[in-house]
Amino acid sequence: MTTQPAPTRYDETARNVLGGELIPCSLDPVTGFYRNGCCETGPHDLGLHTVCAVMTEEFLAFSKSTGNDLSTPRPEFAFRGLKPGDRWCLCAGRWREALDAGMAPQVILEATHEETLAIVSLGVLKDHAAV
Repeated sequence: MTTQPAPTRYDETARNVLGGELIPCSLDPVTGFYRNGCCETGPHDLGLHTVCAVMTEEFLAFSKSTGNDLSTPRPEFAFRGLKPGDRWCLCAGRWREALDAGMAPQVILEATHEETLAIVSLGVLKDHAAV
């Protein structure tokens, strides 16, 4: 079994919603707009993939029903499909949409980028924080 080196960070100075260092969200599966395991953002990330969320069956079904199927494997993109318990960097707007529908998954605050606060308040994020 070979180990892959940790992917390169896009922005070493990125902060989380609590004001601390942004920690990785997931390396298995590898997530993030830059596919580096972190919910980092930059000028090309128009979707603002900044919320580190813990997938649930309910959220995956909701996401699929709204046109973003995250659970079906897509080998052509080296994507195995997400399952409950996986962590994934969601678009802040999609997470907010799920919140409004009562389907928001829990978030990992330390791995959720501070830019999320432009879309969702810290209080709301804390209410949905994974323990």
